[in-house]
Amino acid sequence: MILLAKFAGRRLLAPLFLALLLAQATALLAQPPMAERRPKDVSIHGDTRIDDFFWLREKERPEVMAHLNAESAYTAAWFQPLAGLQERLYQEMLGRVQQKDEAVPVREGAWWYSSRTVEGAQYPVFIRRPAQGPARSFDAAAAEQVLLDMNELARGRKFMALGGMMVSPDGKRLAYTTDDSGARDFELKIRDLASAQDLGWRAQQVASLQWSADGRYLFYITSNAAKRRDRLWRHALDGSAPDVLVYEDKDPLYNLELSNTADGRFLSLISRSKDASEVRLLPSRQPLGDWALLLARKPGLEYAVEHREGQLYLLSNDRGPNFRLARLPLPDLRRLPLQPRQLAAAQELLAHRDEAMLESITMFKTHLAVQLREQGSVKLRVYEHARFKPQDIPFEQAVYTATSNRGLNREYDSPSLRLSYQSMTTPVSVYDYGFASRKLSLLKRQPVQGGYEAGRYETRRIWAQAADGTQVPVSLVWAKPLRRQGPQPLLLQGYGSYGSSSDPRFSLPGLSLLERGVIIAVAHVRGGGDLGRRWYLEGKLAKKMNTFTDFIAASEALVAQGFTEPAQLIISGGSAGGLLMGAVTNLRPDLYKAVVAEVPFVDVINTMLDESLPLTTEEFIEWGNPKIAEQYRWMRAYSPYDNLKPGAYPAILARTGLNDSQVPYWEAAKYVAKLRTLKSNPEVPLLFDINMTAGHGGASGRFDGMKERAKVYAFMLQQWGLTD
Repeated sequence: MILLAKFAGRRLLAPLFLALLLAQATALLAQPPMAERRPKDVSIHGDTRIDDFFWLREKERPEVMAHLNAESAYTAAWFQPLAGLQERLYQEMLGRVQQKDEAVPVREGAWWYSSRTVEGAQYPVFIRRPAQGPARSFDAAAAEQVLLDMNELARGRKFMALGGMMVSPDGKRLAYTTDDSGARDFELKIRDLASAQDLGWRAQQVASLQWSADGRYLFYITSNAAKRRDRLWRHALDGSAPDVLVYEDKDPLYNLELSNTADGRFLSLISRSKDASEVRLLPSRQPLGDWALLLARKPGLEYAVEHREGQLYLLSNDRGPNFRLARLPLPDLRRLPLQPRQLAAAQELLAHRDEAMLESITMFKTHLAVQLREQGSVKLRVYEHARFKPQDIPFEQAVYTATSNRGLNREYDSPSLRLSYQSMTTPVSVYDYGFASRKLSLLKRQPVQGGYEAGRYETRRIWAQAADGTQVPVSLVWAKPLRRQGPQPLLLQGYGSYGSSSDPRFSLPGLSLLERGVIIAVAHVRGGGDLGRRWYLEGKLAKKMNTFTDFIAASEALVAQGFTEPAQLIISGGSAGGLLMGAVTNLRPDLYKAVVAEVPFVDVINTMLDESLPLTTEEFIEWGNPKIAEQYRWMRAYSPYDNLKPGAYPAILARTGLNDSQVPYWEAAKYVAKLRTLKSNPEVPLLFDINMTAGHGGASGRFDGMKERAKVYAFMLQQWGLTD
């Protein structure tokens, strides 16, 4: 990043300054950093708002970095007595990981693709082996070819993330994107797989890519300064022409992404907003042709497309929010776009249902797999094209998550469906479901070192009644031998935005809490997609407050049913889940012992007023546009930064990354700075933990990620009084 390079010299002195600040903070731990108040009038719609800490946005200023370093030193000093506990937690987590491991291989064409991890290495190695014989079977003894060693790419860097990778159809080249800042600044490179050398060509700010069928052209999408994915380019590998700008989407609400149909016949360019989509198709064997608009965008209309044997399959919400599946003959591309009446008249294969949402489809030559969500659980259903009768894939547990997608199923003519399954007590498990046998075959279960026994743990779902009478599901897990009568320490997690579901998942690090008698719970609040599309719509825009009152209702239900009590209830959420943490803490500070807010979206109005920031304009459909008075009032009612007030607050650990481009570091920095001036119980910790070399996802290496998790758990255990 330019800013990092510009101030690299000053940053080189940071370790020395940090050491001096740490020494001071240790001696004066009772005096946390107090940011200077520099009032700025940010009033709007007649509502007077004075922001004393607006200046903390300017990380180019030395005084901003000085304050961030002071906060880091203070936090480090607070954690110093917990160093032994942190190390024990890290060693526990590390001890459960099978460091040398390999993922289940997936066949694509003449190769089996996989990834493996190496003892002591932070990052995966991506590999492939040749398919054997006419049946293209897998042979673990076949010589592997290394496609990409992320450890080599990360050498000498503090951060390294892989954005995407795709092998050309002829198997000769690898296109891949990497980011070494954490700011989602992905660079695209092409590697010749015979020589294992990268070609000289590069492209910056790349977000999505697809090869033409002949492998001679690479299509890729770039992002603008606000990280909006707005331009599609075509690159000729032979260098015969400069890269061509194929399409630009100028609507600030939309982002572009590339895909292809499962049969490989078409490339698809998807323009997507938070509540609408639009698809263009290009025959994959005609890379210089025109992209044909399938169905013009319309606010509120979302659809996805697949193709099989001259038929288009459209997953659409034109008849209801939970989607339906329709089929129609592939028209002459020159006669596109389709008219709404053509979509309405298409043959309906699966009708819209109020009680179940069609989430996705995976197309095969002989079968179609459907992923749907019903009563808070994911269901997988298979249909044979010839008869189109459903085959339900059975799962034994009541509380679980299962998924199947194109990433797991790359072969159009596969005789089985590859799927992933897990629960709060079952590690991630990969299965094949045979279309002919109608049976599940377990291929691999995530290994847990140290003798993990699933039967030692119990998972359950309870229902909490929200303020308006809505029933809100809550998933729980605990270690059965440590479950006692009466309340005990409980960690409640939540998210509740963008229609993203908080499905019950297995947590390897979480075993360190369960084995100390902690109950872990997830509140499936409105604003997420846990109970279908309507569940999402009931927790956004004017109804966003439902997200927060649902979470409070879940908290109260856990107390009322004897699982915990306010003195032992800790809550946690990240990003939009950090917004949830800030909002419920303002509404009910008495209900919680402690709060962990990771990369929290807490300065809602100031962020949404600044259209130069990444995500702002495209998320007007999620939160509202504060320049519109009515929508401003929605947001003003819950924006955590704007609703802080004098009084006692629970212990708070706010964590962020300096290079976060999705929720800027200054949201958490300002939140903590303002709260320091208002909270009436200074003896209760208020900590700001900033990773100076990471972005929204935190540390990129697997071991560094465990150390961050150990730090968070040490904070929680200290609050519960479980440090021994």
